[in-house]
Amino acid sequence: MVDAKDFFDVGLAFHGHKCPAMPLGLRAAAAAMNTLGVERARDKELHVISETGKGHAAGCFLDGIMTATGCTYGKSNIEKLYYNKMAFTLVDVAGKKAVRVSLKPGFFARMLQSPFVEERKKGVLPQDIPAAIADPLVEKVMTMPEEMFLDIGPLQDYVLERKPGVFAAAPCSRCGEMVFVDKLVESESGPICLGCRQQEA
Repeated sequence: MVDAKDFFDVGLAFHGHKCPAMPLGLRAAAAAMNTLGVERARDKELHVISETGKGHAAGCFLDGIMTATGCTYGKSNIEKLYYNKMAFTLVDVAGKKAVRVSLKPGFFARMLQSPFVEERKKGVLPQDIPAAIADPLVEKVMTMPEEMFLDIGPLQDYVLERKPGVFAAAPCSRCGEMVFVDKLVESESGPICLGCRQQEA
């Protein structure tokens, strides 16, 4: 059984400031993992399809999801749809199953009226919001029952195609930098990287 509390300190260090949305991501990710019966990904055992966007609390939410699931952009086992929703699907790659988790609409609406968000609307940076405001909200997120704030969908069949890794590289004929061969494109001067190709366009 995955417990979001086990990832809180790591998530806080990774995220950089204390806010309610990062722990919401931890809790939502733990719920998805427990529904699937999986542990944190060491490589690409799991895959996240995030519906979050950018420029709002959904980014904090996603940091919590990445922390708990081990799905990261570095491992390429996460993708972002930019729907601007507080929702994601977690895929168990080997088990060929997935579950979608989202914040309950009513909870989401109330969250946007919290004292923390009111401070953010005034332009206060998250790290400058007093602990007297942030701490009770974070504590509530970490302790309230899942059914109060999460909608956990049914298990669904999901087949994720996995492409083999690329371990061959060659120099770009223009800039000379090494490039993994799957991203070299042919040109009159020989194979070039995508950066040089854009400069030529």
